[in-house]
This record gives sequence, C-alpha cells and structure tokens, in this order.
Amino acid sequence: MPTVFNFFGIRFVFFSNDHEPIHIHAIKGKGRIKEYAVFQVVPKVMLLENNGLKTHELKMVEMVIEENKDIIKENWERFFGQIK
Repeated sequence: MPTVFNFFGIRFVFFSNDHEPIHIHAIKGKGRIKEYAVFQVVPKVMLLENNGLKTHELKMVEMVIEENKDIIKENWERFFGQIK
C-alpha cells in the first residue's frame, strides 16, 4: 500500500491491486483501517465512497487532493507502470 503523502493524520494511499480510473484512498489514523474515503482524481476530483470521515474532514481531503492532483497522477503512473 504505497503512501503518497500524509496530511493532518490522514494517509493518502493507493492499494497495490487498484484499478483505473485514477483514485486515492484517504485513511484516518494508524493501524487497522476504520475510517476512510475514496476519491476519484481524474477527470475531476469526486468522492466515490466514505466510511466514517466527517463532513469537514471530507472537505479538507478533497482540497488536498485537488491541490496535489498532479503529484497523485505522477505517483499512480510511476507505481502502476512498474507492475504492468
């Protein structure tokens, strides 16, 4: 599970068996995954799934993804390009 970055206690990760379209998992806390959200990154940032993140956390996560969209795409292409 490659971590792209951390921001205010939320890890932004890909799963090694992920699929297109490009998306990212935002996981709150450490250890066992309890609270998370999944956001599509392209063609536009959009919430796909939420499990326990509060509204203000979702807004913050969406802003972070929007501001780092290019970094996320570059990391996705680098990681998944290696395993094809």
